[in-house]
Amino acid sequence: MRRLTVLVAAVALVVTGLAAPAVAHPSAAYPLQSRGNLGVDTLAVQYLLQQHGYGAPSDGNFGASTQNAVKSFQASKGLAADGVVGAATWGALVVTVRSGSSGAAVKALQAQLNRKRRLALAVDGVFGAGTDSAVRALQSHMGIGADGVVGATTWKNLLWHYAYPAFGDLCDQDPDGNGTANWATGGAIGQLEAAARSFAATGQGRVPLGDASFEHGGDIPGHASHEVGLDIDVWPVRTDSAQCTAGRITWQSATYDRAATRQLVQAVRAAAPGHVTLVYFNDPTLIAEGLTTQYPNHDNHLHIRYH
Repeated sequence: MRRLTVLVAAVALVVTGLAAPAVAHPSAAYPLQSRGNLGVDTLAVQYLLQQHGYGAPSDGNFGASTQNAVKSFQASKGLAADGVVGAATWGALVVTVRSGSSGAAVKALQAQLNRKRRLALAVDGVFGAGTDSAVRALQSHMGIGADGVVGATTWKNLLWHYAYPAFGDLCDQDPDGNGTANWATGGAIGQLEAAARSFAATGQGRVPLGDASFEHGGDIPGHASHEVGLDIDVWPVRTDSAQCTAGRITWQSATYDRAATRQLVQAVRAAAPGHVTLVYFNDPTLIAEGLTTQYPNHDNHLHIRYH
């Protein structure tokens, strides 16, 4: 009898043209955020804390003040007050917003849409027509009901979605024919951009970005490990600082600048304390210094793995 009831209900959905909305992208999950993270996902944590009345900066830097605010929020919700924003904390932080809403949660939404959908919405905390249109487009893009209401499912899909870098201090290289395989998690992109800003300030040129991941991850030719938005390739630095305009080199090349490449690796590690798992690059001097790790086929690029 129960099977018959389910079958009748399914037929009714088809006849009336209705369909159950998809729950989420198959890989969608809230991004883990903790002390030392940078980027748009940390910014979302900060805005959502503000929405709940907790003092937090709006700088995208998960520092001591943000960690303390997270702990206080967690304690108020009966969660383990460890300062780490995992699924349970995200679930308590997100609030439903829709057209006509205003406040810090809408700022979190707008900032996320800008970096993850490559938009230029005003981050003004006002859920107007432009934000509504962007939300519906995101929902359609992710295969969920495009109703313009940002509830838990939409938040999870948006927060999980990979971010695209700004190419001010980075330049786009495509050595393996993978097109715009420049997407990575919000944390990985934020931390790479910070490293590139730091390195560019030394006057030794921009940082060439090779492949990261595709927009939603998955198989990427030539990169078995670049599937979850946490692995990013950059190129070593040249003595003429022309790494963004001249040909790619190896650590054995006459134009390889070891000192500048060392500074780049140090900038990468300094920008993401506790969040760099490894840097593959086969310069034996940098390996001996504990800055990089040897791995086959990594003579001409640095492979950064974040976590």
